[in-house]
Amino acid sequence: MPTESPASAGRPGAPGLSGTSGLPGISGGPGTSGPSGAFGTGDPFGPPNTGSGTGADSGTGTGTDADTARAIDLLGRVSFGRLATSMRAMPFVAPARHIVNDGGVVLRIHRGFGYHRACNGSVVAYGADSFDRGGRSVWSVQFIGTARIVCPTDEELLLFGAEPEQADGEPFEPVFMRVEPQFVTLHTLEYREEQPNGHAA
Repeated sequence: MPTESPASAGRPGAPGLSGTSGLPGISGGPGTSGPSGAFGTGDPFGPPNTGSGTGADSGTGTGTDADTARAIDLLGRVSFGRLATSMRAMPFVAPARHIVNDGGVVLRIHRGFGYHRACNGSVVAYGADSFDRGGRSVWSVQFIGTARIVCPTDEELLLFGAEPEQADGEPFEPVFMRVEPQFVTLHTLEYREEQPNGHAA
């Protein structure tokens, strides 16, 4: 079982994903978690102006570095997403707080869940969307990459903001993982008019 040690500076690519390299357009891309960024004009939660698929997951393989950077920029405009991998051969999905920094995505989850042990050094999927914001245009971003437990920098801690007080009734204890996005996919949905949020507690 992998140990909970910080990632090395090398940040290797995802194992078992040979034949497709990392996406060079990610490095040097948007580095903030707020609504501003390289594509921060117009509706901050609107979709990109290009097609819905990027990179290897588009079905056509015609995604560009700009498409990937746009998808990562959108990911940086929301605060929470869903982390997916397997633990003891069973799949699971867990909520996570995330920031986009230096072309990668840093996740914060509760150590007490134990999910970080299964994720460290493993290939994971992470996704986020704007579905709860209503409007005519909504989007979802998903990527695959290798997760590594890290010690966040002071800058990253500031971007994360305040921590929850409790998780499932126990004191919240954060653990951080960095994922270098590969196989980025972006999907958009367009409605004729703004759609109210129909979810109720």
